[in-house]
Parts: sequence; C-alpha cells; structure tokens
Amino acid sequence: MMCMLVHMTSRDAAATRLRILEQARRQFARHGYTAITVKGVADAAGVSPNLITRYFGGKEGLFLAATRVEIPVEDSFGGDRAELGARLSVSIVRRWSGESGDDPLLVLQRASGERPEAAEALAAFLDTHSLEPLHRYLRDSGLDDAEARRRAAAIDAFVLGVSTRRRVLRSELGDPAELQDWLSTVIQRLADG
Repeated sequence: MMCMLVHMTSRDAAATRLRILEQARRQFARHGYTAITVKGVADAAGVSPNLITRYFGGKEGLFLAATRVEIPVEDSFGGDRAELGARLSVSIVRRWSGESGDDPLLVLQRASGERPEAAEALAAFLDTHSLEPLHRYLRDSGLDDAEARRRAAAIDAFVLGVSTRRRVLRSELGDPAELQDWLSTVIQRLADG
C-alpha cells in the first residue's frame, strides 16, 4: 500500500511539474521574461507559487527549465542536397505552426533581448543544433569546408531572421503552405550558392 502511495505521489508531482512548465512556456513565449511572475504562472497552472520555488527554485530556474530545447534537426539532413530546402521548410513550418506557447525556442528568442543569458543560450543552441550540423551536411555533400560554412551561415541567418520577423515581432505566419514553398525556394538557393 505504501509503495503504491509513493508511486502515485511521484506521478502527481511529475504531472504538476509538467503543467507548471507548460504554463511557463506559454507565458514566457507570449510576454518575454520581465513581464512574467511566479504567481501568474502558478495561478495559470492551478498551483501554489511555493510549488514553483520547490520544483524550480524560483523564476530564474523556471525560465531555464522552460527553455530547454530539443529539435531533431538531423532528420532534415538525410538525403540529397537538391531537396534540402524542401526538407528543412517542412520541419520549420511544422514547428512554427504548432503550439507556439509550448516552443522553448520561441521563449529564448523573445527573452534574448531582455536577458543576456537567454541570448547566449539561443546562440549556443543554434550553433550546436543548426549551424554546425548544417555546415557538416553541406561539406559532406561535396562543398569545400569554407563554402559549406558560408552557405550554412546564410541559411541559419535567413531562418532566424524570418523567425524573428514572423514570430517574435508577432507578425502573422501567413498561409503555412505558401510560407513553406517560399522557405523551401530561398533555403535551396542559399544551399546551392
């Protein structure tokens, strides 16, 4: 009986922690870091602010937990370079069209103007999970190292710029199919040089 109670309590704690993180991501994504309060997140999650302190240590810890990003970008780098734009655009538009409040990458983008550590975390994430894998892919597809690095940097800057314009500055994404076609064309041109 005691074992069952401990298991249910830990499961409830995990569910509560997840609910808090979901609300934190939504609020940080919509409003940035400064405007968000622990009490506001707690109220939205239906918990006591003390639980946020208990699970995350406060607002800073909550922000760090809410901005952990994992994107399987390598999935887009398999296959022929002639189809890179199409593969990347599908992945990008799917992510951007999803639940924006649950996207830790959007949270980091919005907070990067307010918090130097958010800007550094975003830059480090993009270097590790976007720029470098793209650079390796282009190099492995037959480009020399310097040219592969230039093209990867151009694609990375283009996608970040479009993301900033359409997501951070709160412009509408527009029609997802049209956006995907446009991104595919431009990314492919950049990949092809």
